[in-house]
Amino acid sequence: MGKLFIVPTPIGNLEDITLRAIKVLKEVGLILAEDTRTSGKLLHHYEINTPMQSHHMHNEHKTVDTLVKRLKNGLEDIALISDAGTPAISDPGFLLTRACLENDIEVECLPGATAFVPALVNSGLPNDKFVFEGFLPVKKGRQTRLKLLAEETRTMIFYESPHKLLKTLTQFAEYFGEDRLISVSRELTKLYEETIRGTVKEVLQHYTEKPLKGEIVIVVSGKK
Repeated sequence: MGKLFIVPTPIGNLEDITLRAIKVLKEVGLILAEDTRTSGKLLHHYEINTPMQSHHMHNEHKTVDTLVKRLKNGLEDIALISDAGTPAISDPGFLLTRACLENDIEVECLPGATAFVPALVNSGLPNDKFVFEGFLPVKKGRQTRLKLLAEETRTMIFYESPHKLLKTLTQFAEYFGEDRLISVSRELTKLYEETIRGTVKEVLQHYTEKPLKGEIVIVVSGKK
């Protein structure tokens, strides 16, 4: 049988890729990419000429069976990448990984970039125990989730988009309290990387006065 490689890619700075990841991407027969245009820039930078195929949240249910059959034929190995970071962490990848394991196809995940790790470490908040929440529900179940997390004693990690940040921080103030300590990191590894730390009230005021762009990771201290 063929083998599925889960390959992390840089979250911003193109130099944050391992030598092993480059080797795997050059040697496999096919690369599954969330957005072939985005990944094409990375592959071009490292002179990787392996064929790509689109694999994202809108088509993964339809393509999983075909990909499993392709791997079962044993003619080639396949690598899965996302636009940035480690596949299956708030990105496509889980469905294909599960299907491969259910069909006794070997899956190997390479170590590499993931946005929440540097955001957690440089937040200055306790990181011996933490819970990764990813994106909160947009509508249904959002308030229920926030009520539950208000009692969480471990450090919490969230992903958020720029246009929803103020709404999320406002709800954190409501459910967690204005004095809860948080850290907001954006554009990690990129030119305008920034981390703002303080209470929910302080950080909310900062971003009310200074709108932002870029990918965001929010780290929130747990309930004392």
